Amino acid sequence: MISSICNPQLRLLNALRANAKPIMTFLGLPSFRTAQVVALTGVDGIIIDCEHGHISDDSMHSSTAAIAALGVSPLVRLRMTHPDLIKRALDAGAHGIVVPQINTAEEARAVVQCSKFPPQGVRGQGSAFPAIAHGIDLPTYMRTANETLITCVQIESQAGVDNVDAICAVPGVDMVFIGPNDLALSVLGYVPAKGNEPEFVDAIDKTVAAARKHGKWVARLSNDGASCKQHLQEFDTVAMSYDIRALQNWYSAELQVARS
Repeated sequence: MISSICNPQLRLLNALRANAKPIMTFLGLPSFRTAQVVALTGVDGIIIDCEHGHISDDSMHSSTAAIAALGVSPLVRLRMTHPDLIKRALDAGAHGIVVPQINTAEEARAVVQCSKFPPQGVRGQGSAFPAIAHGIDLPTYMRTANETLITCVQIESQAGVDNVDAICAVPGVDMVFIGPNDLALSVLGYVPAKGNEPEFVDAIDKTVAAARKHGKWVARLSNDGASCKQHLQEFDTVAMSYDIRALQNWYSAELQVARS
């Protein structure tokens, strides 16, 4: 688990340490203005979605800076485990990374290696930007980054569930995030899950149990406020929906009213 080094700028990390049940959301639109608007809603963290969102490297940099400047924690969800993508996200100033489709302990160890400066890992130094997003000077960032960045891996396949105990045992993995839609596709063969299928429930329970056993935080996606409130009874943090879905849902609901 991450150490006790304290930086008040790291809103999500501090809330997790305090067991304050922080709430995140996903950002899929390539706009630093959207990032600002969402950051001002009261969320504790925003996951900039470079896996499924319309987010380029440039947009990721801009959104990371905009979110951090407003006192919210930017995390970056990568599109794959490639070392260059980990380096770019952390060099932009992300307070952590979310890495999809982790299926083995070996994959988790490789992610951790690329996320840590030597001697714990192999991350290179050269960017002045991350210190800005952490609200500290560069020497302090270099000294503390290994112990304050959140390394989160996603469990979203049957293989990931089968190996979840070994994945959670990897030092340097701080959080596991359940991707319920991909998990349902892998375990059940369809999406969305009804939520009460024995195989699906067992996969989630097994993941939560492994995280608790090894002292890792555990998170998941929640579709709305009601499910978010329910999930926070079991999970340390949740990501409540998506900027794109929020736009669609508001317009759909208000158009129904307008045309009724």
